[in-house]
Amino acid sequence: MKYLCLLFLTLACAAAIEPEAKTFKAPDDSEVLYRYAAPAKLESGKKYPLVLFLHGAGERGNDNKAQIKHGVGAILKHAEELNQPIFLIAPQCPKDGWWADGGKRPTRANEPSKLLDNVLNLVEETIKQQAVDPKRVYITGLSMGGMGTWSALSKDPDIFAAAIPICGNGNPATVKDFKKLPVWIFHGDADNVVKPEGSQIMFDALKKAGSDAKLTLYPGVGHDSWTQTYADIEVIRWLFAQSK
Repeated sequence: MKYLCLLFLTLACAAAIEPEAKTFKAPDDSEVLYRYAAPAKLESGKKYPLVLFLHGAGERGNDNKAQIKHGVGAILKHAEELNQPIFLIAPQCPKDGWWADGGKRPTRANEPSKLLDNVLNLVEETIKQQAVDPKRVYITGLSMGGMGTWSALSKDPDIFAAAIPICGNGNPATVKDFKKLPVWIFHGDADNVVKPEGSQIMFDALKKAGSDAKLTLYPGVGHDSWTQTYADIEVIRWLFAQSK
């Protein structure tokens, strides 16, 4: 019953709040499909947080819609409940693409993700052109997007104020680049798609580097550890409380 309620919450959020479909022309002339949300009312002289959301492998494609199936609606709903207007960017990865360097194996640094580079360019352009608080730019992602979150932190850690990677894995050799960044990691301990050891390894490496990172392992939960994570307003409250 608990998970059914969380599913209904996710579907209700997605139905109630649907960000605008847009296309970004990247520096290499490729296009990035993405969904974009902005505060309903911008106050003169005020800056607002920005959340970059990276979807999982199941939402890849070119419809510029599947990527908002999980998480996005809940984040926007909680932002409203917390009286925290935000910008949000949710890009879509093409069918055969990956966010993280090296695809499923992020330690393969010889295969950089050009798509993720272009997404980070999109974020930087949005910061320049919109009323974004550069001290409160956040990143979160699930599964393949969790891997992309780790990869984005290693590519350009100075952009972000905090990160929430969910059921992804990364390259522990990169944590030195973002060891001071607030990171809260989530994973189901019964996940047989992306093993929880991947998150544990990243957490252990961060702690060894002196990080204050947090790790939440859900007992008995499989791959879908994102529904209850994004449904928890306290997780989003923590995210918005972080600032450079």
